[in-house]
Amino acid sequence: MQCDRLFLSFTVFNMIFFPSFPKVCTSRFWFNYRHVANTLSVYRSVKRLGIPDSHIVLMLADDMACNPRNPKPATVFSHKNMELNVYGDDVEVDYRSYEVTVENFLRVLTGRIPPSTPRSKRLLSDDRSNILIYMTGHGGNGFLKFQDSEEITNVELADAFEQMWQKRRYNELLFIIDTCQGASMYERFYSPNIMALASSQVGEDSLSHQPDLAIGVHLMDRYTFYVLEFLEEIHPASQTNMNDLFQVCPKSLCVSTPGHRTDLFRRDPQSVLITDFFGSVRKVEITRETISLDRDIAGFESKLPKDELATEPLKYAEQLPVAQIIHQKPKQKDWHPPGGFILGLWALIIIVFFKAYGIKHMKHVF
Repeated sequence: MQCDRLFLSFTVFNMIFFPSFPKVCTSRFWFNYRHVANTLSVYRSVKRLGIPDSHIVLMLADDMACNPRNPKPATVFSHKNMELNVYGDDVEVDYRSYEVTVENFLRVLTGRIPPSTPRSKRLLSDDRSNILIYMTGHGGNGFLKFQDSEEITNVELADAFEQMWQKRRYNELLFIIDTCQGASMYERFYSPNIMALASSQVGEDSLSHQPDLAIGVHLMDRYTFYVLEFLEEIHPASQTNMNDLFQVCPKSLCVSTPGHRTDLFRRDPQSVLITDFFGSVRKVEITRETISLDRDIAGFESKLPKDELATEPLKYAEQLPVAQIIHQKPKQKDWHPPGGFILGLWALIIIVFFKAYGIKHMKHVF
């Protein structure tokens, strides 16, 4: 059996990220710093597990890295020791600032976008795609706010997912939301093959985490913080399943009560690997040469250059020791005299000299 050309390609999955951003961050203003950090942290995690930017749609409603209040420009930290800059140097934001609207979000999901829209702003999925949608921001019972000016309701979101299913835009969909009363956002879902997780139940607030005095705000939300701590232990070959993800943030840690919904999902969550949604590794070889598929393997290897045969087997890169960062003690800062200290010291010296020797000797001070 022979073939003239062998092109192997895989539809892995497309992701939408949000803080309250698809990843979608929907929140503006400096005091919502944690929502941007939430989204960028998840963005970093899925890229580390093999998802390229071409399969990610990142929406950020505000640019905290360039905010004039940021004491360390071009950085966004997810931990108070400032050891982990999740902004990095290779962030590709697809929708930013006032582009992050309910209309644009729904258009990305359903594919109803103008023909002139570049590929980077499209959700290029089909009926073989597993899709992860992460959202974070301010919400309430049945709604999520976008930029403090509009809202998306749980009914609108459910109908958008149904349109995606009817248009064959996903195979399986994982929906994660970190907001107050987050479970209310998946109550109205009715489309097949959707699994949903939320940071809090109806009537509960989702709480922030990691206050930082230098920045003046909280750096992350509790639920996302513990989810990301869990993801740092995952590598592309992990056999960890979704049931493990359901247990990562009990009420003793989150204070709120995380929830999940699996009745619409066709597979048993225990058989669904974390990497089915959060990661992907595909070894693909593209060739224009004629290949005999029943060729003797030993004979084929003998024709390879010796330097290729001697190549060391590939290994996964060592993971960033985030667990160590989280539990380490803050670094001791160098001591500097407070403002006006030197001036006050000189004033004290002059007063003591004046009392000891009188005003006629003051000229010796200068």
